Amino acid sequence: MTVHAAEDELALLKAAATGDEDAFANLVDVHRAELHAHCYRMLGSLHDAEDVLQETLLKAWRGLNGFEGRSSVRSWLYAIATNAALDAVRRRARRELPVDFGPSAGPGGDLAMAVHDPIWLEPYPDRMLAAEVRHLPEARYEQRESIELAFMVALQGLSALQRAVFLLREVIGFSAAEIAVQLGTTTGSVTSALQRARTSVQRSLPERSQQATLQALGDAKIRDTVQRYADALERGDADTLIGMITQDAIWSMPPIPTWFAGRERVREFLVRWPLTYQWQHVPVRANGQLAVACYLYDADESRYFAAVIDVLTMAGDKIAAVTAFMAPEAFGRTASEAELSGVDLFDRFGLPATPVSLMPGRAGRA
Repeated sequence: MTVHAAEDELALLKAAATGDEDAFANLVDVHRAELHAHCYRMLGSLHDAEDVLQETLLKAWRGLNGFEGRSSVRSWLYAIATNAALDAVRRRARRELPVDFGPSAGPGGDLAMAVHDPIWLEPYPDRMLAAEVRHLPEARYEQRESIELAFMVALQGLSALQRAVFLLREVIGFSAAEIAVQLGTTTGSVTSALQRARTSVQRSLPERSQQATLQALGDAKIRDTVQRYADALERGDADTLIGMITQDAIWSMPPIPTWFAGRERVREFLVRWPLTYQWQHVPVRANGQLAVACYLYDADESRYFAAVIDVLTMAGDKIAAVTAFMAPEAFGRTASEAELSGVDLFDRFGLPATPVSLMPGRAGRA
């Protein structure tokens, strides 16, 4: 932080402490986006992250007079957010994906009923990430890499304390001593938890991150992959889709626990369900990965409605996994009813509930 920025922060802090709400807003707004992403990493849920962030800002406002300036405002806010998230983690079950929920479906397997309990990881829109985050030198992961689905799954395998310590050190870059103060523990406890967390995360993560994979593909190949994927779904073209995925590809659809592994099972699933519907698609970015927003057509109302966010995990130039995050209760209802459940998810991605700007799609075919 520059001297000028520090002076501005101190002035805002003094004004906020006298009850100036505008000064407080200016003080915290510069940190809001990165704190939101931090809460998401802790909790695995966009909705829970928003709740904890609001709790954090309320506690910060109420605790201004107790802030003695021994740390930066940023460090102080991270301490409040992390402790609030820790409380939430201890009250909630771990978040997971269908792949961790049970075995994959066999030949002819039907879809299980959706599980609407809050147990699933939720997608995170890249548009909500901070334009710039001041990572300290000790940080090992940049912000998009640290919200990738594989990274989020690895975090869910950690204890609450390990998760907090790992994120504060490896993603944000605070020192072990500073983390100990933030969490009200000892440096030794922080170091021990960090060692265990590093071992667990390194064991869980793939050899190559999605950021490295996408960088190797390049913008032209990325655009082509997304376009071919969307076009094939809209045409009902199973051959093209199967040609785009790896031999051991996985297709899952939280909150439906059923998932499919391998080209044969994925083809069978596609032909029985998605390719019998009519779709329109819009490219987006979620969890630092390629993604496609999917709109489903309702023939009775002659319009599309927000239904699914497909997050694509790439392995080289092939798709290794499709994680189709379904809008709650979007299927088996009219467009008007389903729109109410899909609009919240799509709104967070900056997308309309109905793709009014898109050309009419083509019906899928088995």
